[in-house]
Amino acid sequence: MLKNVLALGAALGLAGQWLFFHLTGMDLPVPWNAVLPGLGIFGAAFLLSWAAELAQLEIPQALALAVLALIAVLPEYAVDIYFAWTAGKDPSYIPYATANMTGANRLLIGFGWPVVLFAYWFATRKREIRLESAQGIEIATLFLATVYSFVIPLKGTLSLLDTAVFLALFGVYLFVASRAEHVEPELGGPSEWIAGWLLPMRRLTMALFFLTAGATIFLAAEPFAEGLLSMGRAWGIEEFLLVQWLAPLASESPEFVVAVLFALRAAGGVSLGTLVSSKVNQWTLLIGMLPLAYSISGGRAAAMHLDARQVEEIFLTSAQSFFAVAVLSNFQFSFSEAATLLLLFGAQLALPSPAVRYAFAGLYILLTLLMLFSKRKRREALWRLLTQVWRPSAHRSSGRG
Repeated sequence: MLKNVLALGAALGLAGQWLFFHLTGMDLPVPWNAVLPGLGIFGAAFLLSWAAELAQLEIPQALALAVLALIAVLPEYAVDIYFAWTAGKDPSYIPYATANMTGANRLLIGFGWPVVLFAYWFATRKREIRLESAQGIEIATLFLATVYSFVIPLKGTLSLLDTAVFLALFGVYLFVASRAEHVEPELGGPSEWIAGWLLPMRRLTMALFFLTAGATIFLAAEPFAEGLLSMGRAWGIEEFLLVQWLAPLASESPEFVVAVLFALRAAGGVSLGTLVSSKVNQWTLLIGMLPLAYSISGGRAAAMHLDARQVEEIFLTSAQSFFAVAVLSNFQFSFSEAATLLLLFGAQLALPSPAVRYAFAGLYILLTLLMLFSKRKRREALWRLLTQVWRPSAHRSSGRG
C-alpha cells in the first residue's frame, strides 16, 4: 500500500507543481520554462495510465483505450490547432500546422511503436506483440483514413471536405468501439489498489485522474513546446524542423510514457493498442480539425493551400501509415518489423532532401505491396478485418499478448 501511496503522491505532485506555476503566472527562466511543464506532463501520463485501466472496469476496453489516446494527444491538438487558427489570420502559419501534424504522426509510428516492442521484450523476452481482436477497430479505421489521406497531396489542399471525411471516420470508430464486447482488464499498482475501493469512490477517483491529467497536459503543452523552441532558436535550427520534431516530441511524451508503462508490465497488446489508437486520433480527428479551425478563424469556408514541402511531408506520412497498417494486418508486431520502422524513420531524419523523401515514400509503398501480395494470409486477414470489424459481436479478446 505504501508503494501505491508514494506513486500516487509523486504523480500528483509532478502534475500539481505545473498547475501551481501556471495559475500563479510566474515567469520562468530558461530552462525551467521547459523542464517544469515537461515534468507536469510526465506526472499526468501516470495518472492517465491508471485512469485508463480503471475505465476498463466500466466500459469496453477498445473505448477505454480510445478515451486514453484522445486525452493523451490533447497537447498535440492544442499546439496544432493553435497554428491552424493563427493561419486563418496569417497564412504564413500554414506550414507550421502541417509540420506539427506530420511530425507527430511519423514520430508515433517510426519511434513510438518500436520503443514499446523493445520495452515489452525487455520485460518478457518475447520478440513480438500480439494484438487483441478488439483492436481491429483501430487497424481498420487507420487503413481507411490512410487510403483517403493520399488524396490530400494530390489536390494540394486541406479543405472542409477532408474535415467531413476524417470526422465521419472518427465518429464511426468511436461508435463501434463503444459497442465492443467488455473485457475484464488485468490491473496492477495503484489502479489495482483503487479497484478495490467502494464503487462511488473509485469512479470519483478515476474522474479526478482524467480531469487533472487532461488539464495539466492541456495547460503544459504550449509552454513546454515554446520552452524547447526558445532553446532551439539559440542553436540556429530551422523553425519548420523545430515545429515538426521538437514540439511533437514534447507533446507526445504522455502517450509514450503510458504505452511504455503498459509494456514494462507485460501488457503488450494494450501498450501497442494505446499508440495505435493515438495514431487513429491524430490521423482522423486532428487532421480533420485543422481546416475547420482555419476556416472559423478566417471567418469563411476556405482551404489551406499546401506548398511543395507540405505536399511532400503529407505524402511521406501517408506512405508510412500504409506500411504500418500492412504490418499490423495479422495482429502481430515483430522485432524485425519494429527494427524496419525505426531504421526507415531514422534515415528520413538524416536525409531530409525532397527527392530522398519521395524515395522513402515509394519504398514504404513498395514494401507494403510486397508484404500484402507475397503473403496471402496477410491479404486475407486485412480483408476479414475490413468486412468483419464493424460487427461488435466479432470483437472478442484473445489475451493481452
